Amino acid sequence: MREISNQLGREITFEFYESFPAMLSSLEDGLHDGAVANISITADRESYLDFSHPIFDGGIGVLLLDEGGGGSFISALLTRDLLIIVLAALGLLFGSGILMWLLERRAQAYFDRKGSDALFHSFWWSLNLVVNGGFEERVPQTRLGRVFAIILVVSSLFLVSIFVATITLTMTVEALQENVDSINDLEGQRIATIAESTSATFLDTRDLSYVGYGSSNDMFADLEAGQLDAIVFDVPILSYYSNAHAEPATRLLPRIYRRESYGIALPPNSDLAE
Repeated sequence: MREISNQLGREITFEFYESFPAMLSSLEDGLHDGAVANISITADRESYLDFSHPIFDGGIGVLLLDEGGGGSFISALLTRDLLIIVLAALGLLFGSGILMWLLERRAQAYFDRKGSDALFHSFWWSLNLVVNGGFEERVPQTRLGRVFAIILVVSSLFLVSIFVATITLTMTVEALQENVDSINDLEGQRIATIAESTSATFLDTRDLSYVGYGSSNDMFADLEAGQLDAIVFDVPILSYYSNAHAEPATRLLPRIYRRESYGIALPPNSDLAE
């Protein structure tokens, strides 16, 4: 820009905007003589702004977090839903063990314990019942104890089935989410772009939900914080970010989904457009 200003014989000063829409609005209002950024030349923008000749060709691309491999068993175990199920299962095992202790503590020696010793052995009895699917050892002696034990055996079948199904479902969903190979695979992902940009318009035409940011700095900061799965934006910006930042690991899909030309934006009827 300084080289261009020297050729025009003009002094140049810069004012930086955090928001892309605010920059274009200030230009439309005639507050500045021009704007330089990754500004795509579109028919809509040419209706209220002037542009220089195209200075760069690029387009819209997709940047993804690269998690380094498919869904793992460990990552499946660390999900919120599974954690809730595990905690609920442990609570049920402790609760049922204590109830059995109350029913059986005077009927057999195994449950004739006190304090923390009673808690552990009662929990251990419940855990063995669920895992083994029966109570061949330490069979309840009281009538209520046997009825309750039968209820536990039947209930354990559903508990184990839910636990296994949740792990399977979680791993399947994670594998599907990580196998993103095109824009068509972004459904259900946490997508971001710059508000009121051509990338936002592109996502609107495809009915993909996204978060619109005012600045790319905030957008990339949320990507680094793990709050986003994908960014749909100008390929040159995404490529530079991916190459310049080792963390987080990212990958740029090898396709430009809409080719665009970038230019210097000018106020309406600017004499600099000549």
